[in-house]
Amino acid sequence: MAGLVQEQRLDVFVDSYAFAFVESWDAELPVEFPDAFNSDVFVNAFPGRVDVCSAGNTHTAAVTVQVWGETPPAEDGSAWDAQGEAGFESLSGDVAVWTPALGRTDDLVELGRKGPWRVRVHSAGRAAVAALRESELPVVGVERYLVQFFPAG
Repeated sequence: MAGLVQEQRLDVFVDSYAFAFVESWDAELPVEFPDAFNSDVFVNAFPGRVDVCSAGNTHTAAVTVQVWGETPPAEDGSAWDAQGEAGFESLSGDVAVWTPALGRTDDLVELGRKGPWRVRVHSAGRAAVAALRESELPVVGVERYLVQFFPAG
């Protein structure tokens, strides 16, 4: 498995400044989302879970998720407001998207294999979505993410 294996675009509802990628077989995870969520950490890992801290309280983020067969090339750092990376262990080969209000959503990322992964997260539009915190209009696609899963090691 080499290069970019798959890419999908998701509209992720963000609330309480948070969303997460959680192992699909989540019944035995030691820390359930959003327990222990830390709003001071952009990307925070727990066993079977990677939390992402948004700059906006309640909005819909545009999230592009990529699955790579190898370490992806580095992104141009000037194009992103925030970047982070963490380890992720998949027991099933599938990852669900979670939010505090909705819990597990219907969005599923198919990694293609179980085992150890790395997750690299990039975000843009953070200042713009933060400025819209008090907006009573729907805020959609202002904050954007690129999330890359690739085999660890």
